[in-house]
Amino acid sequence: MKALAVLALAIHLTWILWVIFGALFTRGRPWLTAFHLASLTWGIIVDTGPWPCPLTMLEQWLETRAGMPTYSGSFLVHYLDKIVYPNVPVSVIIGGATAVCVVNLLVYIWRLAQAIRRHRAAVRPGD
Repeated sequence: MKALAVLALAIHLTWILWVIFGALFTRGRPWLTAFHLASLTWGIIVDTGPWPCPLTMLEQWLETRAGMPTYSGSFLVHYLDKIVYPNVPVSVIIGGATAVCVVNLLVYIWRLAQAIRRHRAAVRPGD
């Protein structure tokens, strides 16, 4: 069970990195872009909503089964607060995570606007 708990933690960290940096890998890949947009939406919902993240719940369940010490709260609050942001209020961490998701969404809006401009320029080459 301990190995499964560690695997769940690794998947959770990978998921968070995907949400943060996924836009760097999606250009020209529509299916990956759609998946990343869904990931961002999910990230915003989990960060701002009252529901716990399923990956956090899985980690905690596996850690309990393995006899490992568990934590309460979200993955971000637990690990980032202790490692990266000591003595920072939870609201700041959640706000930062939500801001990262919003910035990623703005990148997609900018890309869409650029694509529309290019399309319009291609349609009216004589103007």
